[in-house]
Amino acid sequence: MVNRKEALDDFRDIIDACISGDHRAPEKLYRQLAPQMFGVCLRYAKDREEAEDNLHDGFVTVFSKLKDFRHEGSFEGWVRRIMVNISINRYRQKQQLVLVDEERKLDSVVGEEVALGSIPMEELVRVIQELPPRYRMVFNLYVMEGYSHTEISRELGITEGASRSNLSRAREILRAKLQQQYSEFLVSRKEEI
Repeated sequence: MVNRKEALDDFRDIIDACISGDHRAPEKLYRQLAPQMFGVCLRYAKDREEAEDNLHDGFVTVFSKLKDFRHEGSFEGWVRRIMVNISINRYRQKQQLVLVDEERKLDSVVGEEVALGSIPMEELVRVIQELPPRYRMVFNLYVMEGYSHTEISRELGITEGASRSNLSRAREILRAKLQQQYSEFLVSRKEEI
């Protein structure tokens, strides 16, 4: 098992090789990070094609800004942030932000995390992709990236109330779709809790 310091040193070597012009280094960096970053892009995209476009554009940005990485913190985190920003920018370009601005009460779901953790990731990503774009974006930023509603409102140019409302609605839609597909499993998990 590779420890954190070894992983950082390995990335440092590859980054330095990229910057110095080693033509094999960018491919090595891409192969190491692309599968994980494709998963990030896929959660934000409406389909695989859009996710591939975001991944491509993200790596173009990564390679053009490698000199800016200061080796402070996680390189993977830095790349992930670029992929999320690319996805947000593509969303802004393609969507008109007509978001619900009314407050909705966020229902608490008993054991939601437990149940979601037991659903295959591919299925969860597929259901998230089916969300309307405005809900998908807020859900991903809040749940998957850990943004606050203040940060989401700033990134998407909406109010905090709209962010909360859209998150609530996204959760309702996901809950309904997952309960429909996994009703037997979800009922048994609620009974356990």
